[in-house]
Amino acid sequence: MALIDIDEAEGWRVERELTEAGHNARFIRCDVSNAAAVEAAAATVGSELGAVEVLVTSAAMQPNPECVLDMDMVAHERMWKVNYFGAIHACQSFARQMIPNEKGAIVTLGSIHSRMPLPLPAYNPGKVAIERMTLLAAELGRFNIRVNCIGPTHVMTPPLVAAIAAGERDESRIMEPHALNYLPEPEDVAETIAFLVSDRARAITGAFLPIDSGIIAKDAFVTYAGGIPWLKKR
Repeated sequence: MALIDIDEAEGWRVERELTEAGHNARFIRCDVSNAAAVEAAAATVGSELGAVEVLVTSAAMQPNPECVLDMDMVAHERMWKVNYFGAIHACQSFARQMIPNEKGAIVTLGSIHSRMPLPLPAYNPGKVAIERMTLLAAELGRFNIRVNCIGPTHVMTPPLVAAIAAGERDESRIMEPHALNYLPEPEDVAETIAFLVSDRARAITGAFLPIDSGIIAKDAFVTYAGGIPWLKKR
């Protein structure tokens, strides 16, 4: 498997961990906002690791909340180059390698931001665009290449867990809008991706699959003006 990232320290660390676990892993440094760099990385993967069958586009930057009228447009453009164009570049370069073999599966990382208006005016519309990019499913289906998008909520990654432990993030506020009293772990996201790229999902393409502990469903439900049924007095 190929690990494509701009973060060399983490890239080499993950390659080492996977190699020690018995996997054939190769880290390739690449700025995904640069189409030529992505094309070169794809060529390296094809020549050194063989036919590409699976692509997961997960590179992303995330800013602090801000207002549209006040946002830094230079930072806005940089975010779109990484988050949206980075995904486009990867899909273009790697799908071209899948087409001759008429086999492949692509999973793009959207977000709950793909469905909910939240105050990150560069990141939020970018995730909407990434979900809509599943139109590739129609374009690539004739080559037996499937394209799906996942939409995680807050994931209990080590940085988020550390921020909660340090008191920098309020876990109760993070949990409150979710239907379940559980936030996804990284393993939940990985297992969902593994399913979508496997033959068990051979009839699924063009789909958006939330991994959101029910936040999208609950968001509208609790705003109903008639009240929440189980909270109303009988």
